[in-house]
Order: sequence, then C-alpha cells, then structure tokens
Amino acid sequence: MFIDTHCHINMDEAIYYIKNAEDENVKVLINASEDLNSSLENIKISDMFSNVFTCVGVHPLDIDKYDGKIEKFESLLSNKKVKAIGEIGLDYYYGKEKKKEQIKVFREFLSLAEKYNLPVVVHSREATMDTINILKEYNVKGVIHCFGGSLETAKEYIKMGFCLGIGGVLTFKNSKLYEVVREVSLDNIVLETDAPFLAPEPYRGTKNESKYIPIIAEKLASIKGISVDEIMTKTTINARRIFDI
Repeated sequence: MFIDTHCHINMDEAIYYIKNAEDENVKVLINASEDLNSSLENIKISDMFSNVFTCVGVHPLDIDKYDGKIEKFESLLSNKKVKAIGEIGLDYYYGKEKKKEQIKVFREFLSLAEKYNLPVVVHSREATMDTINILKEYNVKGVIHCFGGSLETAKEYIKMGFCLGIGGVLTFKNSKLYEVVREVSLDNIVLETDAPFLAPEPYRGTKNESKYIPIIAEKLASIKGISVDEIMTKTTINARRIFDI
C-alpha cells in the first residue's frame, strides 16, 4: 500500500476522496492543516476514518489567523490521531513583507514539536537558508514538504534528519527535481500530493487527489531504475517511521 504524507481534505468531500484513494491502493492519508479551524476540522475527519491522520499547525501564509495562543494547539496533541506539527514554515515568495512574523510563529511551533517529540512538516519557499538555520536550533525531525531545492540543499536537510516530500512536481516536463531524487537515497524520500494542489502529469492543472500517488511512484521508479513495488514498500516504511503509524 501507499501513504500520502501530505494532503488537504475537507469534510464535505472526505468520503468520496478517501474511497478514490483506497481504490488506487493509497490506504493511509495524512491531512495537513493551515490554521486552528482547519486543525480542528482535520481532527474530526481523522476521528471518522481509521486510515486518516492529522497534522496541526499554522501555515506561514495564514499567520494572520493565529492569535498567538499556542496552548490552543497544544490541547489538540492529546488526540492519538495527531501525528505531527504542520504545516509550518516560511514563505518569502508570497509573504516576504511578514518575514519577522513568520519566523516568530515558526519558532513557536518548532518549540511545541520539540516539547512533545513530534515530527514537523515544513513549508519552505524562497526561504531556504532561514529555514535550515532555524531548524538547526531545535531537536526536531520530519518532512520538508514539496521539496524543490538543489541537491546540496537536499543533502543538508537529510544530514539534519529530515525526509524529502516528493509530489506531482516530479512529473512536470520542466522540472529538474529528477536530478535530485536520482542522487538521493530512497531512505530519505516520502510520497505526497499536496492535494488539491499540484496534480501530476497528465492531470496538471486539474484538482489533485491522493489517488494520484501511484503516478508519482511510477515516475520515481523510472528515475531510480527500480520497480514501483520497491518505491511503495520503502516510502511506506519511511512514512510509518516518521509519523509513528
């Protein structure tokens, strides 16, 4: 079976969405959050479905929705379906004018993850050096979501104990990501969709779903020169290890 380590499911489409994924052997889904409301809704979804797990946190582009009361998120960690803090991080592509605020919130959630020994799911866009330098200050591990950086950057994250989240971008015709995953050990890769965003080819530009994970696996297998079954087995082991599933 496959695991989608990063998707965004809402309550209205959960039954349909999860069935579609299961039909394509994507049997476990990890639902990422953007703010307190989505964290609460995602916990409700994970409580309804045995194969759905949850991350709680504040996305760097949603910090305006955060009231600074980290204890509201801390109270959610007692739910056994909450497996990580995320997605959290830095986004200077869209939010550079709030760089200081993003860093402050990022640090708060890293501290929370460190306190409870939970993995983090990190969003980093146009903020590589700040992300790396801040992560080094905390005893945390997890996933660099939607990794799209250089091989040098990949090696730095891996040295710090992180896995790379690889999704639909790998299948894009203009993507150079294949140059990175070709050199990186499969021990350091997990599969993700970021659904409903970033659908893989040939569905690029349409609504993404977890059911497309096998397409990403096929592309990765072709780059690595190994079977899809090997990709499935290893990335599933990695995801289970990271998220304690």
